[in-house]
Amino acid sequence: MEIVIATIILTGVAVLLLGIKIFFVKGGRFPNTHIHNNESMRQRGITCARDQEFYK
Repeated sequence: MEIVIATIILTGVAVLLLGIKIFFVKGGRFPNTHIHNNESMRQRGITCARDQEFYK
């Protein structure tokens, strides 16, 4: 039972640390990692499969 409680606490701390910017910064959001919003991918000509299907 001690291992389960320790795991829950460690998981909670990890989630809190990963979400510091989102939880504590006004207007904080998760970063948008979608391909069509990434300028480096667009410069290389890499596009999203969803966009390829949409434009056909």
